[in-house]
Amino acid sequence: MDKNKKSNKNLYKRLLNYATKYIWYFVAAIIIILVIVAIELYQPMLIGNAVDNFLSHYNQTQEISEVQRQNDINGIIKIALIYLLSVVITFFLNYTQAVILSKAGQKIIYNIRLEVFTHLNNLSMSFFAENPIGRLVTRVTNDTEALNEMYTSVIVNVLKSCFVLIGIIVTMITYNLKLSMLTFTVIPFIVLFTFVFNHISMKTHRKIRGKISALNAFISEHISGMRIVQIFSVENEIFNNFKNENEKLKNEHFKQIFTFAIYNPTNFLMNITATSILLWFGGKMVMEGTVTIGTIVIFQRYVSKFFEPIQELAEQLSVIQSASAASERIFELLDVEPEIKDSENAMEIDHFKGSIEFKNVWFSYKKDEWILKDVSFKIGPGESIAFVGATGAGKTTIQNLICRYYDIQKGEILIDGINILDIKISSLRKNIGQMLQDVFLFSGDIKGNIRLQNENITDEEIIEASKYVNADSFISKLDSKYDEHVIENGAAFSAGQRQLISFARTLAFKPDILILDEATANIDTETEVLIQDALKKIMKGRTTLIVAHRLSTIQNSDKIIVMHKGEIREEGTHQELLSKKGIYYKLYQLQYEH
Repeated sequence: MDKNKKSNKNLYKRLLNYATKYIWYFVAAIIIILVIVAIELYQPMLIGNAVDNFLSHYNQTQEISEVQRQNDINGIIKIALIYLLSVVITFFLNYTQAVILSKAGQKIIYNIRLEVFTHLNNLSMSFFAENPIGRLVTRVTNDTEALNEMYTSVIVNVLKSCFVLIGIIVTMITYNLKLSMLTFTVIPFIVLFTFVFNHISMKTHRKIRGKISALNAFISEHISGMRIVQIFSVENEIFNNFKNENEKLKNEHFKQIFTFAIYNPTNFLMNITATSILLWFGGKMVMEGTVTIGTIVIFQRYVSKFFEPIQELAEQLSVIQSASAASERIFELLDVEPEIKDSENAMEIDHFKGSIEFKNVWFSYKKDEWILKDVSFKIGPGESIAFVGATGAGKTTIQNLICRYYDIQKGEILIDGINILDIKISSLRKNIGQMLQDVFLFSGDIKGNIRLQNENITDEEIIEASKYVNADSFISKLDSKYDEHVIENGAAFSAGQRQLISFARTLAFKPDILILDEATANIDTETEVLIQDALKKIMKGRTTLIVAHRLSTIQNSDKIIVMHKGEIREEGTHQELLSKKGIYYKLYQLQYEH
């Protein structure tokens, strides 16, 4: 329990840290609220004074003169106008406070959203392999938005409710201590009910946020994989799974509704009880002449007002719980340290000559499950080297290690004789162009997908790169050409067209080293001719690493390395490897025996 309290304390402290930059917004809002509270506490006094000074004597038997009656009417009108003026002032003060807090809240949420998204961009590939995309999207959107209302209303309104409660208690005690103590007998019960409600509601709310996140991840995953769902005709099974997850979320919401359904009437019952105590004992005191009717009216107004901030605190508690659950998840994400970081003395390098060397490299994704075992090889500047072998042999892993998506456990990887650990990650990846089998295109247009937000790449350079890699041959035939709209993942384009766009993208960034991972797989014959021609052009003068299962695409490589179970078993040119009649020879026979 102490650990949870400490955790919550740290949580709220971190949340408040975001607000410190806009502290004067909140100071202004608090000052306005203090004025509002003072006015609201003064309003019952106006009514009580009107009753005592101008109305209470009308139930008595003595005769009221016309002058007295007119004075009473004038006095009531004066108090009514003052009351109306206080209401108008309160309205404008509430409006001003709401505008101030909304501005501050939106600025804070803007900064948090930026921080979360920037942090995601810097996390390692292993993190994204282990976390569902839908869950991460929830962090950036839903969870940050859940904090919005906390900053725009809860922080100051909680203070307002506390000020009102303290003000009412002090004012009531000042008016009549005995009557106040009798009325306050309900407070211990209110505190107890609120504590129990808070405990149950917090647990329920955490479960709700967790199930919303799980449901978002489920939806995101199955929408992305909808083609597979429909191919295997498992829509009903997927629907039933979704129905079950949705049912769990609904049940948790029902628990929350049930909790509020008990708490709100309980709070109302305490209100009625306090009013009954006031009328019972207050009535006796009026008849005894120890208090005035106006005092009872003032107390009745304060009792009603006393329960309003308690009700508001209960409602705001829901927002606080939502914000707490959301902030827990946000800070949990922000506390994830990137596995891959720049070293303290990492160098900024503009260009690579292109030599690459692996020295006795050992690597595993999981402890002691070695993917690469004592791998060593050299590539000279401008050379092309191909990696072949069965699935899981370690071919793609080598490429991932060169770009430092993962770090090795033993050995060294050198580029131009420099250990890649001593090169800034941004410099390393900027100078390495990686083309994958599965090309991802972002929603937007073709031009934007080639430039990728790099405004240093001009439209002319985009067109030049596209022509060079034969992508212009189909782009120029589109209605809007380079401004053609691209839907998510480029679903409107063929695999070959997407690949040509990725070639243009890579060339536009002018990399010194190229990595091709099955770049010609699953391409129709006609498009493959264009792609092969494009590959020859962009490989010219660049160090190139190629992973390919189709041996026809790598026969002209300067060197071919044959991987088997994480080890280099053979290396040489196409003809040299065939003459050895080893693993490569068997792979070649399997592909061409028919």
